[in-house]
Amino acid sequence: MKRALLALLMLVVGLGAAAYLFVDPPRLLSWADAVAGGGRGVEQAADGVPFGTHGQRLDVWRPAGPVTRRPVLVFFHGGGWVHGSRGAYAFAGRAFARAGFVVVVPDYRKVPAVRYPAFLQDNAQAMRWVQDHVAAYGGDPGRVAIAGHSAGGYTVAMLALDPRWLRAAGVAPGFVKAGVGLCGPYDFFPFRKERAIDAFRGVADGPDTQPINHAGAAAPPLLLISAGADTQVGAHNAVNLTARLRAVGAPVIHLDHPGLSHESIVMALSVPFRGRAPVLAESVAFLRRALKEAGAGSRP
Repeated sequence: MKRALLALLMLVVGLGAAAYLFVDPPRLLSWADAVAGGGRGVEQAADGVPFGTHGQRLDVWRPAGPVTRRPVLVFFHGGGWVHGSRGAYAFAGRAFARAGFVVVVPDYRKVPAVRYPAFLQDNAQAMRWVQDHVAAYGGDPGRVAIAGHSAGGYTVAMLALDPRWLRAAGVAPGFVKAGVGLCGPYDFFPFRKERAIDAFRGVADGPDTQPINHAGAAAPPLLLISAGADTQVGAHNAVNLTARLRAVGAPVIHLDHPGLSHESIVMALSVPFRGRAPVLAESVAFLRRALKEAGAGSRP
């Protein structure tokens, strides 16, 4: 039964864009993750909590049972700024909740209804909600990190490196203690791919939209995980940003998985595909270390 389920998942994900006509692959993966026991030991503490100024909503996942002052992770989903939803990425919320985190998974507005910088502003507003409310869900507002895949990885880098977005949302300086980017685009100007062209249409200053151009010594510790077989967002994005951060003395770690694709990196967070690569273990180890070194409370 388990082998058959894995074969079905691989077939659906492998169909790529055509599969979106029939099923949402991340949502299917979340269903399979639940069937495989991904929800064991965790609970969804909130479903569709409103935040921000444009009808955005978020979910909260956490370890089951009494939860007090746990480290917090905000996970921004991918989808090329066009697809994706908080519910479809329940597998990511459950994975990090099982590791001891209170996990917030927000929605944000998508192209073509909006374009840059609306999705960054939405996610910055999610961070404001975390600052103001996560303690009520057992999270420690002194130990907050961010993570994301693909377009979500872009958000991680921009919120970590360019302080104007969180400042505009009323988030305190230094609130984000660490970040994990999974196959994120960090150095992709001039825009050549259709999704980037659509998402950043009309921007007056293209280089200003690039995380690599905001790298500074004050950046929080970052873990950038790339996939050597990523043909959607090349590994050069992580390589280039790592080099720039190191050049300015900022703390950064780059890990590459040569045999994995763009999708495989985030799929490896789920129970059915966790054996493909230690993406979850690498992320959790980095986050625990970074949050401990931030000096705000004890480890989970």
